[in-house]
Amino acid sequence: MKKKGNYSYSLAVPAVVIYTGLFVLPMILCFITAFTNWNIRDLYHFSFNGLENFVSIFSDQFFLLAIKNTLIFAVVTTVFKVAAGLMLALILTKPFKTRNILRSLLYMPAVLSTVVIGLVFTAFFEMGGMWDKILGLLGYSGNLIWLGNEKTALWCVIATEIWQWSGFTMMLFIAGLQGISRDYLEAAQIDGASSFQRFWKITVPLLAPSFTITIITNLIGGLKVFDKVYVLTNGGPGYATQVLGTYVYKSFSAGFLGKSSAMSLVLTVTVCIITLLINRQLVKREVEA
Repeated sequence: MKKKGNYSYSLAVPAVVIYTGLFVLPMILCFITAFTNWNIRDLYHFSFNGLENFVSIFSDQFFLLAIKNTLIFAVVTTVFKVAAGLMLALILTKPFKTRNILRSLLYMPAVLSTVVIGLVFTAFFEMGGMWDKILGLLGYSGNLIWLGNEKTALWCVIATEIWQWSGFTMMLFIAGLQGISRDYLEAAQIDGASSFQRFWKITVPLLAPSFTITIITNLIGGLKVFDKVYVLTNGGPGYATQVLGTYVYKSFSAGFLGKSSAMSLVLTVTVCIITLLINRQLVKREVEA
């Protein structure tokens, strides 16, 4: 039994080493350097400066704007991805011939490269591009630089995110819907329940685990967003689409290593607190359901 126990623990050693080296140690170093004046101009000499970095970033109006943009992005994309994913899942669990083809087509954006999507949607939203052509069919005659306008740039990035990941959310809901026994719905129908009553009183409560995983994964992805913003707008025009991920990258690229570590720590803590609180509430609803 002792050899078996040692053998079992030894199998975990490679995973623990990799996890420690790629996650735990960087997190510890990030926490330490967040309280230093470390910068690229004096790379090998730095000193601890207490909370100076945190005072600096929270007095920075552009950092506060990045927090605001990040929260807007995370909340709006999560709401629309979950709503669109649920609607598509309800449609594509109906028995018709082309549903598997449609599922594949709708899921396909989730496996595409962000760079490819960025190039496509940069052309899509450019002046006189496909989006202007579509609006022209609806009677809109003006041309606008959608990704170059402070009022529309962030919403274009949000729309691109929703387009890419709604199909992925749909697949999670399809898995949840397929796990619901038809007996519940058939019994409710025999008792005279309407389609909406069956959906609201039976389907939604039994989909509570699916709602938990979709909301949490989409929310985490929204709070950590970097690539889509970087490829489409690089945080511009000005700071209109700057989010925490791109602002940290910008500060790091400028050589403010201690300050960027402090920003990263704020981002990490924000993601952890928000997701843990929401996950706790959603899990409670699962138990009640």
